[in-house]
Amino acid sequence: MKLATRPPETDARRQHGSAGDHLNFDPRGRKATNERDQQVEEIEQFDPATLSMPVGQLVLFTRQMSMLLTSGSGLVPAINAIAPQMKSPKHRRMLEEIRNDLEEGTALTDALAQYPRAFDASYCAVVAAGESSARLPAMFSRLAVILGKRRAMRNRIVGSLIYPALLIVMSVKILAVMLFFVIPRFAGMFTTLGVEIPASTRVLMTTANICRNHWYLFVLAVLGVIGALYYAIRTDSGRQFMSNIQIRIPIVGRLMSRLIQAQTFRILGMLLEARVGLLEGLELARKVTRNDRFQLLYNEMRDAVTRGESVSGSLKTGVAISPSIIQAIRTGEQSGRLGDAISYVADVLDEENSELLNATTKLIEPLVLIVMGVIVGFVAVSLFMPLFDMTAAM
Repeated sequence: MKLATRPPETDARRQHGSAGDHLNFDPRGRKATNERDQQVEEIEQFDPATLSMPVGQLVLFTRQMSMLLTSGSGLVPAINAIAPQMKSPKHRRMLEEIRNDLEEGTALTDALAQYPRAFDASYCAVVAAGESSARLPAMFSRLAVILGKRRAMRNRIVGSLIYPALLIVMSVKILAVMLFFVIPRFAGMFTTLGVEIPASTRVLMTTANICRNHWYLFVLAVLGVIGALYYAIRTDSGRQFMSNIQIRIPIVGRLMSRLIQAQTFRILGMLLEARVGLLEGLELARKVTRNDRFQLLYNEMRDAVTRGESVSGSLKTGVAISPSIIQAIRTGEQSGRLGDAISYVADVLDEENSELLNATTKLIEPLVLIVMGVIVGFVAVSLFMPLFDMTAAM
């Protein structure tokens, strides 16, 4: 009896796979592998000192903590439930590290404080007040409301600036088309016809020649603007400069000043309501803004409180603050409800800032249209004026 034997190549195929197996690869598997590699790379770059969290993710974390703790969940189960909802692998790992610290007996405030860019000092101070007073769910609920208002105001500002930004982009594109394509053709026609060119047209043609002959300078200028914006957004010194320059811009400066007032007053009111000391609250509120004038104002307020003077008295100097706001804070001091008064002032400022934002946007839009109309009109008149002169001479 003869036993059937397996061909040797069959074993080789089982070990190494056939050529068809290599040809029929799954692209989805490769994509999943690339995504895993990217997540691993992001996690390897994990640095608690520099890790930041977008406002949307911070609002999600805070609201979920408020809901879960209010429903009776413990801190560790709450963190476990929230971690999978984070979009970034870095944020998921951050919550896992916080959970590990909690399991080792670390206080929640100390665990959050290891990530200063994600949870700032004022956030940690409110959490610490909640831990010390056994009112942690209420503190997270209050933080969620404040962060939600901050995100809503930021979205409202971005939404209000979209249309003016589109107008500016369209104006730049129209001007570029005229300088690089339209005006050179008119210049060639004027040279062929031998028409006498007015001064405004010569200026326009000279500008167009410079743009065409030295276009690389404009490319470098655009790259320089992009680099400056990146520097202003990503670096601390750049954000400091932008914060200082914003309140000096005509029309926009008043709005930015009031936005900073609302933000700092809301943080201060929340801290005082959470039973944080006044001096500590003033110091934490000062760190919320990078603007030199408001930082100086809060330093003066802290020095005044140290000398035994009132908070409202120190508001009369420095940054222009409405007398009604000062009176409301003075009333809160006299009644012993300073935190409630400052929080109410922040609510009033938010409402007024929304109206002021709409008014400012409605003022910026026609200004952009007027400037665009003046530029386009100047170009059109300068181009057609030689033709009109030529027609009149015939």
